[in-house]
Order: sequence, then C-alpha cells, then structure tokens
Amino acid sequence: MSTLRYSVTAEKERALDEKFEKLGIRESDIVERFVRSRGHGGQNVNKVSTCVYLKHLPTGIEVKCQQERSQALNRFLARRILAQKIESVILGKESEERKRIAKIKRQKRKRSKRAQEKVLELKHIRSDKKKSRSEKPDLSEY
Repeated sequence: MSTLRYSVTAEKERALDEKFEKLGIRESDIVERFVRSRGHGGQNVNKVSTCVYLKHLPTGIEVKCQQERSQALNRFLARRILAQKIESVILGKESEERKRIAKIKRQKRKRSKRAQEKVLELKHIRSDKKKSRSEKPDLSEY
C-alpha cells in the first residue's frame, strides 16, 4: 500500500489526482504556505499552523482553508476547492457550481400569472371538497 499524502482515503486522493490531471493542474504550479488558524480549536490551533494557503500561479487563483484542525486534511480540502475554482473558470457555464446556482435561481423564480391562477383554482376545488365533507345533512326533513 502506498503512503497517503493527506489524511483521507486512497480513493479520495486518487479522485483528486485525476481531477488535477484532467484540468492540467501541476503541483509545481502551486505555491503552498501554512498559516496559523483562527477561531475554534483551542491549543492545537494556537501551536500548529493548520491553515493552508494555496496559489495557482498560471491563473492567479488563491485559496485559504482552515475547516479542520488537521493540517493534512486542510491541505487536501484546499486542493479540492482550488480544483473546483479552476474548473469553474475553465468550463464556465458548464461547471457543477454554476449548474447548482442556476437550479436554485429557477426554483426561487416567481411563478407566472397563469401558473398562480392554476394553483389557486386547485386550492379552491380542494377547499370546496373539504367543506362539502364537513357539512352535516339536515335530517329534520325526513
């Protein structure tokens, strides 16, 4: 078994390597620095530089990651974020992130007048149906 560079499974490392290769990202093009993290994490954060800063020289894209307390895990996460950002620049509209954002915009978009009227009509039909169920027949006539 080969040694792991980051504290993640071999499959995740392989997937990251494949994504880097697909996008044409080389490790030699990346400047990596370690910075002291801020916030939660206690003594570990204060003693160890767990925050990872990456800069991809050809594109100028910069990433800073301090999500986890482990430096190795932050290195992996920072590279994954960097790959996503470079992918969004290269692929433009076809990137996963843009697809997700477009989907959310479609979901939040206001309904057309016709669609609103149709929904209201269905609500009225259901309401009438429920009212007719609750109305008690007048038994005094029988």
